[in-house]
Amino acid sequence: MKRVLAAAVTALVGLSGSAQAADGLAGVDVSNWTGEIDWESVSSGGAKFAFVQATEGTNYRNPSFDAQYGGAADAGLLRGAYHLAQPHESDGATQADFFLQNGGRWTGGGQTLPGVLDLEDNPYRDKNGKNTCYDLSPKDMVTWIKDFTAKYHRATGVRAVIYTTTSWWRTCTGDSAKFAANPLWLAHWGSDPGELPKSWQKHTFWQSAEKGSLAGGQDSFNGTDTELAALVNPPAEVTVSGVARDRRHYSVTVTNTGPYPVTNVKVSGRAYGGQRVTRAPGCAVSGTAVRCAIPELARGQKATFTFTTKARHKGPVGMRFTVGSVELELPAS
Repeated sequence: MKRVLAAAVTALVGLSGSAQAADGLAGVDVSNWTGEIDWESVSSGGAKFAFVQATEGTNYRNPSFDAQYGGAADAGLLRGAYHLAQPHESDGATQADFFLQNGGRWTGGGQTLPGVLDLEDNPYRDKNGKNTCYDLSPKDMVTWIKDFTAKYHRATGVRAVIYTTTSWWRTCTGDSAKFAANPLWLAHWGSDPGELPKSWQKHTFWQSAEKGSLAGGQDSFNGTDTELAALVNPPAEVTVSGVARDRRHYSVTVTNTGPYPVTNVKVSGRAYGGQRVTRAPGCAVSGTAVRCAIPELARGQKATFTFTTKARHKGPVGMRFTVGSVELELPAS
């Protein structure tokens, strides 16, 4: 599978002259336990974003979510929702669905951060009798996280942020390296972020303290206003895949895996190995070359093109395709 990014939208209204935290732009995270929040004071104190707990497990919704989430937006903050995972209660996709239905869905418009999957030491060990990792093996935990993040990505077109500590990640996932595409929100209280889990080369957010001068947990974004804007307005994305069924038959599929509809997607290809293209429904054909166009592809939709060729000799053959910046080769023996 190969991906191509296009049409990044980076404009962000009303964020000039942002204050810098020790490690980037300042922000907060809050839950029902935070209580009533003076969001104007949070904003004037330098915060640029807020994460608000929406859900937990399969049956808890923060009763203060609407007031906190709306209050952050009214004060001009970027805001996102987070879900406290309870992996022993259900599979990951079920909890992602509960999160999506109760405040966690990403929406366009320039103010919503991607949703967060909060993975941390089991806080209810005395009640549920489970260990730090909720009695899941590292393999099962990785599967659980994959199910949650895949469901969230399919539903929204954006990739969920993962909140965790390095020690939990190492213990409970075996330090999995499979989630590099998901932004990392690292919890590490102190003066620096410390070591990172294996999946990531850098953190995107950092929770440096449980409490501070601003409401709730004290956080920072590891970047600039423009980079934070790109997280709120992520680029369009298509995934390109293909298969050579035999020496004469090929197919290419373009899937819109991003958050927005995409338009005017061009697919160009060329046969090699002494063969020519004899049939390509919906595409223009000229000898060894083909050109196809997709006028519009809605979020989650896919378009598949099929190609038939005729070889002139018995040597290696195949087709090469270009979709945006992606190069895809389908060799056939």
